[in-house]
Amino acid sequence: MSKHAPEPISIFDPRIMRPALIDSFRKLDPRDLWRNPVMFAVEIASFITLVTFVMSLTGANKEPAWFTGLVSAWLWLTVIFANFSEALAEGRGKARAASLRKTRTEVTAKVLAKPEFGSDYTTADANQLRKGDHILVEAGDLIAGDGDVVAGAALVNEAAITGESAPVVRESGGDRSAVTGGTTVIANSIIVRITVNPGETFLDRMISLIEGAKRRKTPNEIALEVLLIALTLVFLLVCANISPLSIYSVKAAGQGSPVSLTVLVALFVCLAPTTIAALLPAIGIAGMDRLFQKNVIALSGRAIEAAGDVNVLLLDKTGTITLGNREAVEFIPVGGHTDRELAQAALMASLTDETPEGRSIVVLAKQKYGLQAEAPPTDAETITFNADTRLSGMNTAGKQYRKGASDSTVSFAKGLGAVNIPGDLRDVVDRVARAGATPLVVSCDAEILGVVNLKDIIKGGIQERFQQLRSMGIKTVMITGDNPLTAAAIAAEAQVDDFLAQAKPEDKLRLIRENQDAGFMVAMTGDGTNDAPALAQADVAVAMNTGTQPAREAANIIDLDSNPTKLLDIVEVGKQILMTRGNLTTFSISNDVAKYFAIVPAMLLSIYPQLNVLNVMHLATPMSAILSAVIFNAVIIPCLVPLALKGTKFHPMPAEKLLIHNLLIYGVGGIVAPFVGIKVIDMVVGGFF
Repeated sequence: MSKHAPEPISIFDPRIMRPALIDSFRKLDPRDLWRNPVMFAVEIASFITLVTFVMSLTGANKEPAWFTGLVSAWLWLTVIFANFSEALAEGRGKARAASLRKTRTEVTAKVLAKPEFGSDYTTADANQLRKGDHILVEAGDLIAGDGDVVAGAALVNEAAITGESAPVVRESGGDRSAVTGGTTVIANSIIVRITVNPGETFLDRMISLIEGAKRRKTPNEIALEVLLIALTLVFLLVCANISPLSIYSVKAAGQGSPVSLTVLVALFVCLAPTTIAALLPAIGIAGMDRLFQKNVIALSGRAIEAAGDVNVLLLDKTGTITLGNREAVEFIPVGGHTDRELAQAALMASLTDETPEGRSIVVLAKQKYGLQAEAPPTDAETITFNADTRLSGMNTAGKQYRKGASDSTVSFAKGLGAVNIPGDLRDVVDRVARAGATPLVVSCDAEILGVVNLKDIIKGGIQERFQQLRSMGIKTVMITGDNPLTAAAIAAEAQVDDFLAQAKPEDKLRLIRENQDAGFMVAMTGDGTNDAPALAQADVAVAMNTGTQPAREAANIIDLDSNPTKLLDIVEVGKQILMTRGNLTTFSISNDVAKYFAIVPAMLLSIYPQLNVLNVMHLATPMSAILSAVIFNAVIIPCLVPLALKGTKFHPMPAEKLLIHNLLIYGVGGIVAPFVGIKVIDMVVGGFF
């Protein structure tokens, strides 16, 4: 977990417990409870036993009022405990949402008439801004809405969103242009183009998702719910047929009494999969909360579940595997030129380049050779980088300075009449590329002067994280626009399993589709606008919070820390959710074995005394046996709430071994626990009879 991530909120926190208890009773409203069919059936059963209790008080029912009253009370508690588990999970989300709401204040925006510095502006409330508006944000101002920086660069404090106290740079013209409403500019000024309408900001979406107000059931959750409904219907039919069967048996045996309605209802509730049905909503909600504790926002539960089945992870290199800002570390002259000549030409080619790489070249030329980084000449013509030409630079004083990819710069020089390309250029370019750096060739008019070594900095600790992903059976693939030599060197240093070099957006899409067609679940992490199509195609799309607005909109998971290997945490939470559901389902169904031995002999003992041989727990009386089973069925729910909220711990191991491990714990445990629990409860309850 990030050291700046939200602190875990204890389930015993009074700020959560009190509202959860109130919500437990509010959720008894059938209009709310019908969304959980199993517990809705239990509520109907509870109402039936309440009626039999009233009938017992009036003498219309032969059963003792204390017995029907206690059964009814514990059935109602079963429903309340189920509601409490869901309310508790929702409460943690609401507590986090409340803390986020505190960061929201009324903001006045400076709306520009034209998207340029110095333009006139008018003031307007943030809720009056519309998509496409341009606003000026100066030092000390709150950013009024989500958008992209279209001019300038600034330090932005994003602690309100990420919890990270260190400011970050947001600038135009790159993959770090996205800004979030509610964050604060602490230095310089920027012009922001608003990209969302009021009520649709990133902060609004975060609050809504964390509260669970728009949480949709996932496919896995729906499939499990269908299974639980089917089991409930089967047990309902079984219980419905027991009554006429018992009446017939009484007549045939000439002794005993038919099974009462209260006992039939108790049997139905105990046999129905109430434990997992009660905890199912809490498991999904808690999973999203656990991700938020790791500074990750999941925009859907489906994405978290899919993450649990991921086989292939595609990672964009720049800003994901590397720090994102390549730095100039060396000037390497060719063709007999001096390194100072090269530094001077590189400086001129970068003087109007506002990218981090361009600024690093200016800094290196100044630090190493004392060259002055003066303002561009008045006659300077800026040549911005173009994806087609792959060149940038400046025209001034009749000279044309360029820097860019080797083949592009050579072609440019030849176009100006260059005849002899330095023979050592290719060797220098290959040497820099093999070392994992980016060779940037510099020219002045038709002269090739040398190469700038741009070094990609690998993020610390990333190799260990990739090793962990590998141990979980996830293949990592680095995607980059670099040439194959550079890509191979960086892939080896980062220890990824494979790489795709010179990748265009369509190449990323093709790679994802090929893996999906082969039956793999594909996850993609990225932060740039050119990553958006691939993120939209991937099964799990993780966008960096530092990335562009299109990338964040295409993703279904957003990492507030912008740590690409955070997918390891996402995968673990996804597997935890799937395993927790499976384990608690196994435990819930296994519980029924003990309940058979408790209730079935008790309800038919007066007709068939021979069934006492099945009373292996030696329960005191038929009524205490039935009541003990009902009480255990209720109290096991709150006992398992901490596990549902925390999740089953995931250990990387083969699927077969994992299945056996969990069956031994939750299958066998699900059989043993109720035998012990029902017997203990019977010893206490039986003492009052």
